[in-house]
Amino acid sequence: MPAGAVMLTAPVDVDRIEAPVTFKAYLMCAFAAVAGVFFGFDTGYINGTMAMKYFIHQFTGLPYPGPDADAATLAAFAIPAWRQSLIVSILSAGTFTGAIVAGDLADFYGRRITIMAGCVIFSVGIALQVASTSYGLLIAGRLVAGLGVGFVSAIVILYMSEIAPRKVRGMIVSGYQFFLTVGLLLASCVVYGTQDLLDTRSYRVPIGIQWLWALILFVGLIFLPESPRFFVKHGEIQKAQHSLARVRGQPEDSQFIQEELAEIVANHEYELQHIGKTGYIQGWLNCFSGSIKDPSSNLRRTLLGTSAQMFQQFTGINFIFYFGTNFFTSLGTIKNPFLISLITTLVNVCSTPFSFWTIEKFGRRPLLIWGAAGMVVCEFIVAIIGTADGSNDNVVKAQISFICIYIFFFASTWGPGAWVVVGEMFPLEIRGRGVALSVASNWFWNCIIAVITPYMVDVKQGNLGSKVFFIWGSLCTGCFLWAYFLVYETKGLSLEQVDKLLVETTPRKSSKWVPTTTFASEMGVDEKGMLKKEVIDDVERRGSAV
Repeated sequence: MPAGAVMLTAPVDVDRIEAPVTFKAYLMCAFAAVAGVFFGFDTGYINGTMAMKYFIHQFTGLPYPGPDADAATLAAFAIPAWRQSLIVSILSAGTFTGAIVAGDLADFYGRRITIMAGCVIFSVGIALQVASTSYGLLIAGRLVAGLGVGFVSAIVILYMSEIAPRKVRGMIVSGYQFFLTVGLLLASCVVYGTQDLLDTRSYRVPIGIQWLWALILFVGLIFLPESPRFFVKHGEIQKAQHSLARVRGQPEDSQFIQEELAEIVANHEYELQHIGKTGYIQGWLNCFSGSIKDPSSNLRRTLLGTSAQMFQQFTGINFIFYFGTNFFTSLGTIKNPFLISLITTLVNVCSTPFSFWTIEKFGRRPLLIWGAAGMVVCEFIVAIIGTADGSNDNVVKAQISFICIYIFFFASTWGPGAWVVVGEMFPLEIRGRGVALSVASNWFWNCIIAVITPYMVDVKQGNLGSKVFFIWGSLCTGCFLWAYFLVYETKGLSLEQVDKLLVETTPRKSSKWVPTTTFASEMGVDEKGMLKKEVIDDVERRGSAV
């Protein structure tokens, strides 16, 4: 396409009306959220599988304990703590690497293609795990599957944030967390159904069924458009216009499409004029450019994104979903820990949809602040009453009740909220790598927690029992302080307006901020009200050199 062939009507009003959100647009944006099932199902299946009798027998060689076995014998019939740590954490190590690599691939080849590649890699990892009858192949399979999950988890957030209409972006991205909880529930149901099978089906069925999620996502993505912002980054304005028209359900010459695309192009030109040098190494260095004192600097944004995912892990939620079955078993008075794990997972699923409405009604900042406060209270109650009289049946029931309330607070606030913050935080020039770094942070801390938690609660190691919730409660206090002092309110803003928000206000005043100008007006509008031709030409010229 010759430079300058596209002319775009520039927005004249900062409160310009966007295209109506069609049902087709909802489906397009929401379908990508199915990727959350990957993460959720894996978390749920490994939690239950490591407590299965046949799995323990198959992978440790220990004989089945008899019906009259004493407590010591039952306690000894388990995967060793260091093995549990390795089995769970190795997937997180793979996802960390996959997320980092995916950031580059998403910028070079596209968001959609990168997610599809992740589905293929994930399927290979599943095949290895299904074939395993010993630790070596199981661990190798989880590592490979982790690479695929890393691809998918990082880029789906990026993709959904870039194609979703601004007024429902928080709700759409929250759908990822919802499908994650659905994956957890499905895994719990499958594990609950196969737990008593005394052959390899007990663990191979929960592992193998994950192929279905990869297939559904891969096939569906064939029919979805690429992100229009990816095309703008590559200087392909005409393709961006076509893609944006598809995701908004409008004709390409619609004023809605013209004005939204003009603002994306003008914003990108503004960024290009301020980034200085370009290139592969410099592209990564740009993620850390600027001063930490400057709230609009890339360094500050990267730290905010990575810390959002770190603190999401610090809530301690994955302790429940990775090791909950073993923890409930250790409480001693629970007859069916698998059922309790299933109940906690169901609470997680039913609580998440609350965020669809609240994140757009009240905003990101209030949800994260009050969600952290609620979790702190519940976790300290669980820790205090469990430490005081953990052998009392009524105390254990109270602990389970407050754990369910704690899960409600997480699922309706921090679960989706941290993903939304990451998806909105970065400018286009570093968005792929910035989101990748943030999601890699999630998996890094996920891995650390998966490694150390078995040692903290194992009866032969730290034997913290209920006291472990003192640790999670203390870390959740950090979540509260982080949200109060650092999180901006970005509800209802376009991704381009978020750039101005960070420059012009502070976190505690951000909810009252309103945009006063557009990037199109700053970069230049001609006498006909069109975005200046030289702006479009420069974006096309620089994009061709990416």
